[in-house]
Amino acid sequence: MNPLLNTTGLPLFDQIRPEHVEQAMHELLAQAEQALEKVTAAGFPAEWHAIARELDVATECLGMAWGAVNHLNSVADTPELRAAYNATLPMVTEFWTRLGADERLYAKYKAIDTTTLNAEQLQAHKNAVRNFVLGGAELAGAERERFAIIQEQLAELGQKFSENTLDATDTFSYYATEAELEGTPPDVVQAARTAAQAEGKDGYKLTLKMPCYLPVMQFAKSSSLRAVLYRAYVTRASTEAAAEFQKFDNTAIVQQILSLRQEEARLLGYANFGALSVVPKMADSPTTVIGFLRDLARKARPFAEKDIADLRAFASDTLGLGDPQAWDWPYISEKLKEARYAFSEQEVKQYFTAPKVLAGLFKIVETLFDVEIREDTAPVWNAGVKFYRIERRSPHGLQLVGQFYLDPTARNGKRGGAWMDDVRTRWLRPDNGQLQTPVAHLVCNFAEGVDGKPALLTHDDVTTLFHEFGHGLHHMLTQVNERDVSGISGVEWDAVELPSQFMENFCWEWSVLQHMTAHVDTGIALPRSLFDKMLAAKNFQSGMQTLRQIEFSLFDMLLHTDHDPSADFMPLLQTVRSEVAVLTPPSWSRTAHTFSHIFAGGYAAGYYSYKWAEVLSADAYAAFEESADANGLPNPETGRQYRMAILEAGGSRPAMESFKAFRGREPSLVALLRHQGMATT
Repeated sequence: MNPLLNTTGLPLFDQIRPEHVEQAMHELLAQAEQALEKVTAAGFPAEWHAIARELDVATECLGMAWGAVNHLNSVADTPELRAAYNATLPMVTEFWTRLGADERLYAKYKAIDTTTLNAEQLQAHKNAVRNFVLGGAELAGAERERFAIIQEQLAELGQKFSENTLDATDTFSYYATEAELEGTPPDVVQAARTAAQAEGKDGYKLTLKMPCYLPVMQFAKSSSLRAVLYRAYVTRASTEAAAEFQKFDNTAIVQQILSLRQEEARLLGYANFGALSVVPKMADSPTTVIGFLRDLARKARPFAEKDIADLRAFASDTLGLGDPQAWDWPYISEKLKEARYAFSEQEVKQYFTAPKVLAGLFKIVETLFDVEIREDTAPVWNAGVKFYRIERRSPHGLQLVGQFYLDPTARNGKRGGAWMDDVRTRWLRPDNGQLQTPVAHLVCNFAEGVDGKPALLTHDDVTTLFHEFGHGLHHMLTQVNERDVSGISGVEWDAVELPSQFMENFCWEWSVLQHMTAHVDTGIALPRSLFDKMLAAKNFQSGMQTLRQIEFSLFDMLLHTDHDPSADFMPLLQTVRSEVAVLTPPSWSRTAHTFSHIFAGGYAAGYYSYKWAEVLSADAYAAFEESADANGLPNPETGRQYRMAILEAGGSRPAMESFKAFRGREPSLVALLRHQGMATT
């Protein structure tokens, strides 16, 4: 039996092999094709449930199976799986493109009597009709054929971009001496030594994986060592990389992607891809987005200029660095923070053991959102992956709400970063009348534990975990029964970060942190005195960090609006940096070549969503601050209101309606500026 054809339960991740992929996709595509032909036949009724029973059921089986393959390709890449994935990607892309542009199906949806639909179905129907137009359903002849070809090419190019980024990251290694690593945290040094020994080599193996790269950049005293790693990191997947790594160059791929996106937009009647991208979003135009970003940049700039002035003065006066280089800034920043606030990230990390952090996260979620979380069993792709179920008490006992996989650690074959993805969505199934509960993937890239001790997380790691769990809650706590607007489905892309960024705020609450810390050696909780220092340092360099995000966001939007795709995109990045940045990287820096969010991750002309949604999330969290008790504990009633207005509603209504249902008004920028220490009187 092919495990990918088992779509009635959880994916059989432990049984899926590369040889299963093509066979399963052929069979599931054939079934979906039959369903499409059936519902588009002249005599088939233009009725919501009838179409769903046939077509949606078949396409969900296909989507779940392909989702499992896609997930494994991201977290357990092998040459064999990559080959199977790439061989099958064109046929899968072709089907989804053709489905989204099928004029017969489009006509059937337009013929549905919308007075027969409930509110959730009405929203799903509205989205579907819009998506048919954006999917090329109103194109004909050569334009329709060209649109389909563009979708296949974009899928293949995005996959190749992702592969090059992963391979460029995984392939690099540097074997350092003990002297070079002076100042580096002991657990990082031990992990590097173990990695070298596993290969039978002397020294300490350093990689570009974040759990290794970042602490070396922050703590290693050797500027020359930092220079080696920095240059390797910021030139990944470009011609500026060392000769043996230039085979992973993404330059031509980026230009092809940009050219195809522009062609796609013009086929659909839009001036550029930016204009096309915002159609299903909260923002009404690229001009609105650009204005929002530049306004925020103006507000943040004075704070960023003070940040860089402080860094330069400290580098010169205390560290003797009169002319700091790009690879020195992380080290200078860490030393200044230690001097100013009398603590280090390394000191803090000792209190954040992964098991204790997870228990604390579960506790706050259970308290605020009236659920219980417990470990469960399911087939997994790696021994370090855990599976959990979320339940809610009812008069009939514990009721299953959702389930999730947690894959926390970095390893070769796993792409960098952190993300949430859906396995399946909550759905009152039209084929059997049963309620299908949602399942999610939560993926991070943290360091593993060393010497038999639990993994240690930085406070940034903790924030990342809370962020991804916020996405997961949005997906899993939904009470919407219509699949296409359930959970995160149908939520505007520039609002989808609201629940994730909202959860980050709890990482700065003493009432939360005291329950999720225990020193790795003594078991003692984080001292209040150390927390107070962390809190004082919370907005350390927030001006610079804000401008950094705006730099990425503005570059992304201008790249997809004003830029000629055939031209070199680096001058545009330099122009954006000249306008926004207070700290300019070397001319040979090529970070755009690994900007996976916009070239392989769904955020094209949408990276601004992080800052846009941050306004929403900060304002939403202000409601919890306003209702907290004398001890700073969040009010469960406010949690209930937030759960019902935001999380449970999913994509069943516009995000602005959900926000106003919670706050009683439209969002304000005030809370964000206050949270980041940039409020002005």
